[in-house]
Amino acid sequence: MLTQTEPPHTQHLGDGLTLRTAASERDVERVAEFNGSIHGPGVVAMTRNLLLQHPHTAGRGLIFVEDETTRQVVSSLFLIPWVLRYEDVKLPSGEQGIVGTAPAYRQRGLIRAQNAYFKQRLRERGCLLSHIQGIPYYYRQFGYEYALPLEGGLRLEKRSIPAPQETRFTFRQATLDDLPILAQLYDEASRDLAIRAERSESIWRYLFTCTQGSEMECENWLIEDRNQHIVGYMRVPKHHFGKELVVNEVSRLSFDAALAALNHLKTLAETRNQPAIRLNLPANCSLMQVARSLGAHDMGTYAWQIHVPDMAALLQAIGPVLERRVAGSPFAGLTRQVRLCFYRETVALHFEAGQLDQVANLGLTDAGPINVPPLQFIPLLLGYRSIDELRAAYPDVRVAPDWRLLIETLFPRTPSFLYTIY
Repeated sequence: MLTQTEPPHTQHLGDGLTLRTAASERDVERVAEFNGSIHGPGVVAMTRNLLLQHPHTAGRGLIFVEDETTRQVVSSLFLIPWVLRYEDVKLPSGEQGIVGTAPAYRQRGLIRAQNAYFKQRLRERGCLLSHIQGIPYYYRQFGYEYALPLEGGLRLEKRSIPAPQETRFTFRQATLDDLPILAQLYDEASRDLAIRAERSESIWRYLFTCTQGSEMECENWLIEDRNQHIVGYMRVPKHHFGKELVVNEVSRLSFDAALAALNHLKTLAETRNQPAIRLNLPANCSLMQVARSLGAHDMGTYAWQIHVPDMAALLQAIGPVLERRVAGSPFAGLTRQVRLCFYRETVALHFEAGQLDQVANLGLTDAGPINVPPLQFIPLLLGYRSIDELRAAYPDVRVAPDWRLLIETLFPRTPSFLYTIY
């Protein structure tokens, strides 16, 4: 939201260009129209609502470059604040979203300049992570690595869905009055994920009241049993990749409720002349399990790209999770310094009687028993890749045999998924 507590930022880039942040609703409108010209008309309302209505955003998060002669917006990106949970630890994160540059101004370093200010804002906001849905490869130059599942999932043919033996469930679209039960069901389902997005009541309200007519508009379907008790929900986006009917969020469901949900989706797909159903969901959720049992085709997944501004600070923050993993392992009561060498720097985790009592950045050191390139450590840290998977792809991932089990204990493969907050 626009606020007077933070003055807008202005930075002259030379060559007749100025980097700015939003100072007024007029700035927001200009950037929204620019984003629509780059990404499509649905992004106009999405940009406008994110800045003016979302409970987490701020004017200095909407970053853009202006041509000083024409006063036209020629490049832009958006810092969208999230709160992620790493098991039970809250991690402030800043998504880099809605990134684009006008064709005539590309290859002039405008995204690089905006990224420098974006990272300054990450530090000012105390963000321990940054994530982006961006195009392949490009964001590696800014320190991002693929590390959480994103787009893709399972494609299920309509003919593969058997009719239920009896009608036990009904479906209706949710209203604002249903927000408390939706929030409860969301929190229950998210506990199945090691890393997930936290949603406050204000975010739920935003999803219902501020996404209509934008790129993020969704249908919110409730599943009720014979007694009209709400037993689950699923969200069907109106805009997405591909021609299938897509589901991009779902609660925990019993087998019977999941089968009924697939039949409801089949009916929607038939009514809308869509060829199949695509489930863009966590791999471990029940709807995905039922779909696999019915012969769904795995389309593979893209991934969120993740940047870690300060690895030592992030490791310190997740200390309670690391301690809990140690306590439930053969390393219970661990007293040892664990030196993680990232080649350019080494971060030391000092455990005393199972407690992580210090995390220190030792700077540049010689290689030790645990050596992982800095970007490749991010998918290990977030449970997206195992140490064996990384070693198979990157010969410079090296862990001494007597340290392997400890690394696997501290950083296991875990299920994660980020349901949107806007």
